[in-house]
Amino acid sequence: MALKPSAGSRAADATARRCGVCGQESRQFLFRPGPPEQAPDLDLRPGEPVRGTMARWLQQCPHCGYAAPDIARAHPAAAAAVGAAPFRALIAEGGHPPLARRFLAWAHVLEETGALHAAAEATLHAAWVADDLGQTELACDWRLDAVALWRGGPPLDHEQTVRVIDALRRAEAFPDAGATAEDLARSSPPEAVAQVIALERRLIAAGDAGRHSVASALPPPSRRPHATMRGPRSPVGEGFFAKLKRLFRRG
Repeated sequence: MALKPSAGSRAADATARRCGVCGQESRQFLFRPGPPEQAPDLDLRPGEPVRGTMARWLQQCPHCGYAAPDIARAHPAAAAAVGAAPFRALIAEGGHPPLARRFLAWAHVLEETGALHAAAEATLHAAWVADDLGQTELACDWRLDAVALWRGGPPLDHEQTVRVIDALRRAEAFPDAGATAEDLARSSPPEAVAQVIALERRLIAAGDAGRHSVASALPPPSRRPHATMRGPRSPVGEGFFAKLKRLFRRG
């Protein structure tokens, strides 16, 4: 049965894609999201309507299990990762939600090919799936896994560090979250980042592990493009929160 385009996507046209790992063909949907209309969360999960389209963010080969935004593209080392026992066990793990397994499969390939920050992002996406299903323990575990991947990769920028702080807070790792927030606050971050850190520190002090949006720390409109829609990079030294601040000043 053909799937209908979902809210937040410009189109969801099915097309034949040849898997970059096993070479088998399958029908896959191409996801082209529209802009989010609501503010992102502090961990930069996009607002609605993009928020509700996670099932379309990745394709997955029905033959070998390889998952990626476009399964026709694969790192040269991806085939070895997909064929190994840890990957096979991961995609067969019946205790994990199917959509979360898809994100974790992509995260595993990214980690095995050395893209640790991208693997952290994909692991965080699995935590978002667990959030939506009310599986708090899994969401906490995967947030901590994402933090380990972020910290295991290249040095983090301000935006990534804020996301680490939020992941730690949401996982109830309050001492680590507080220490990381304090370190970032001492680094003289841009004003918008400082405002988000201040909110995170208040939430940590209150033992609040709940979801909060960027709009709680910064004036609206606070919208973040989906990863597939990002345009040219911001000027050197300007992160996402600084870009948000620039947009607010136009209003």
